[in-house]
Formats: sequence, C-alpha cells, structure tokens
Amino acid sequence: MNGCSPDEILNVTVKKGIEKSQMSYKKIMILAFLGGAFIALGYLAYIRVAGNMPHEWGSLPHLIGASVFPIGLILILLGGGELITGNMMVVGTAWFARKVSFVNLAINWLLVTFFNLLGAIFVAYLFGHVIGLTEGVFTEKTVMTAQAKVDASFIQAFISGIGCNWLVGISVWLSLGAKDFAGKILAIWFPVMIFVLIGFQHVVANFFVIPAAIFLGKLTWIDFLFNVIPVWLGNAAGGAILVGGLYSLAYYQKNDEEQRVSSTEEKFFHQAISKRAN
Repeated sequence: MNGCSPDEILNVTVKKGIEKSQMSYKKIMILAFLGGAFIALGYLAYIRVAGNMPHEWGSLPHLIGASVFPIGLILILLGGGELITGNMMVVGTAWFARKVSFVNLAINWLLVTFFNLLGAIFVAYLFGHVIGLTEGVFTEKTVMTAQAKVDASFIQAFISGIGCNWLVGISVWLSLGAKDFAGKILAIWFPVMIFVLIGFQHVVANFFVIPAAIFLGKLTWIDFLFNVIPVWLGNAAGGAILVGGLYSLAYYQKNDEEQRVSSTEEKFFHQAISKRAN
C-alpha cells in the first residue's frame, strides 16, 4: 500500500506539529505569507473561471471553479507554506498528544494567521485591484461571493467554518499519509473541492475575497472583521477537534492498549525465562 495507516498518520502528524511549533519566527513569517498568497491565488482562479460563465449553466460554473481552487493548498503542502487552517489540525494534534505547549500553539496560530492575512491582501490588492483581475466583468462574481460571506450570522459563519476545516483538516491528514506527490495531490484535491462546492467558509480564503470587494467600495473592514472572527473560531474547532482531537482520541487509545498487551506479554516472557533458569 502506497500510504500510511491512520495510526501511522497520527504519528507523522504529531511529529509535523512539533516541527511547526519549533519553527523560527522568520521562517513562519515568510512561509505564512506565501500560504496566504497561494490560497488567494486559488480563489482568484475560481473567480476567473466561474465568474465569466453564463448564468444559464446553473451550478456548473461553481463546480468548475471549485475544481481549480485546491491549487492553493497543493502549492502550500508540496511546495512549502504555512496555512492557519492546516496548522489548527497539525499543531492541535501535537497539543492533544502533549508534545506542544498551549503557549507555543497560540503563538504559532496567531503568527500564521497574521501573515496569511498579509499574503492574501497582497494578492487581493495587487492582482485583484491594481491589475483588475477581480474587477470589470468579474466584479459581480467577486461582490456576490464576498457578500454571501458577510451576510451570514455569527453562528452561521462559525458552523460553516467548522464544516470547512473538517474537510481541509482531513485533506492535510490524508496528504501526510501519502508517500508520493500524486497521492498527496489526490488527497488534497477532493476534500478541498467539496468544501468549496458546499459553500463552507475558509478564513484565509475570506482574507482574500472580502478585501477584494472592499477595494471595489462594496464592503467595509467592519464587515470583514465581523466575518473572519467566527469563521476563524469555527475553522479552529473543525480542524483541531473534529480531525486532530478525534483521531488522537481513537488512535492513542489503540496505542495505549497495544502497549498494555505488549507489557503483559513481556512480563510473561520474563517469568518463563526465570522459571527455566531456576
């Protein structure tokens, strides 16, 4: 089998979470900026694909747009980058394993969030606004997409954030279990495409599309703030708890049971050796 079993993925994830929590601030800042920019580029591709198709095609433009969005996470996980939604799962799993302190987890999450924001706004302003890639014939799609995000209530945005990072978290989890680039791409592609198709909210994607609408004069930074807070919290719950927490609970229990069995067998072995010696 060209991949890891779930309990092996857990061990890989914990190790990766420890590495992320010990990363230098300089490295975090650079890679998190790239992570925000890559997700923004994926969303920009979505808008450019889906925003110029006839309305009569129904949901087909959304399907095609969703199929290109995963390029952002592929670039991050294969090329190098830090993404807060992925770190919520990975560093969260290491915290559940008691290998990372809560302070280190909080510092990592906050730094990655801030520099993801800078990377996403960089793309939204320079590519979306200055070049105009989210404007002109794409204005309607940009504004409609952003407006749908900010129109959600706090609880709706929070629950949508949970659903999003349940899928993004499992895509990162599966990619850590794959042993080649092709397997990793497939592991990332489908869960991410599905969260976009469903319409769940991803905080870093919102870091791009809502500012893109703000630069068009259609929304405000207050709208942005009221959206990203509940979405961030929902993403944290979905990734850290529904993926990292539940898998840790399941497979650490299994590991503990195996260790008890192993200890019992070792005890009987030593008793048998002792009897023979006597």
